[in-house]
Amino acid sequence: MSSTTPLLDVSGLTKHFPIKGGFPIRRTVGHVQAVDGLDFQVGEGESLGLVGESGCGKSTTGRLITRLLEPTAGKISYQGKDITHANRKQLAPVRSEIQMIFQDPYASLNPRHTVGKIIAGPMEINDINPAGGREKRVRELLEIVGLNPEHYNRFPHEFSGGQRQRIGVARALALEPKLIVADEPVSALDVSIQAQVVNLLQKVQQELGIAFVFIAHDLAVVRHFSQRVAVMYLGKIVEIADRDDLYGNPRHPYTRALLSAVPEATVDETPARERIRLQGDVPSPINPPSGCRFRTRCWKATEKCATEAPPLVQVEGNKPGHLTACHYPETADTVPAPRLSKDPEPAV
Repeated sequence: MSSTTPLLDVSGLTKHFPIKGGFPIRRTVGHVQAVDGLDFQVGEGESLGLVGESGCGKSTTGRLITRLLEPTAGKISYQGKDITHANRKQLAPVRSEIQMIFQDPYASLNPRHTVGKIIAGPMEINDINPAGGREKRVRELLEIVGLNPEHYNRFPHEFSGGQRQRIGVARALALEPKLIVADEPVSALDVSIQAQVVNLLQKVQQELGIAFVFIAHDLAVVRHFSQRVAVMYLGKIVEIADRDDLYGNPRHPYTRALLSAVPEATVDETPARERIRLQGDVPSPINPPSGCRFRTRCWKATEKCATEAPPLVQVEGNKPGHLTACHYPETADTVPAPRLSKDPEPAV
């Protein structure tokens, strides 16, 4: 961490969405446990990657951090101040410091507004008048993200997907935030454009000292961008560590399975990493498994895994800050012997 007091401190963060049913009186008949007890910190200027399969709760976590969603339980502290259930007035001074870049660059920009109005929007809402005026600041932001300042009066439909995402980045930078939550910012873009946008975000982070929570399912992108990485599975963090330590020494079976799916080039006679094929599908978040949520697909599962939920703790042999939630963590020389599925492997 870059400082003793974290910029963002999340503990026990939980979000359960109610399921309504019954007629004529609609009542709550269950809950979708989207996020269930997350603990992590983000230091000033640090980048934390959040990875996992689709539906594991990554995007919900991002919306909880930015307070676009109201948490069911837990605590969110920003610069030591509790903002978990802060009202609109209390959040006003914080809103400008926590910004979000959305996944879909086509849906996140108002097609009726010019680029200048879109980027200046946050400044208008927060009644900020930068030196030289808002138009000058917007043109500066367009230049920072690699767009022509002369595009000020153009509309979103006149830009490509990569250019639209750059507009989204410029909008997020308009208020000079200290923390940006990037929710899969490149997943909707062509592969040829993804690297450009990721490099832009990395340049912005390094030059302006902005902290990032970078949400993605592409492990290669996360490794390139993030200093620390947290792996989520079915609403919980199962492992969190420094980037190099997590990719080089994964201790949780799910993390190892995820990393085995990443394509890698082999040199000379170097054997390729063994591909771990997980059995079955991800359980429903409406009724998750007891104990360890990964146990229904894990080749190491025992009765203990079904009765006791493993805490996210420092495991013997891990470097400081490398936390794992597993009763039987992997070791560097572990040879995985998973139950192979005959069905097509799930996308990860």
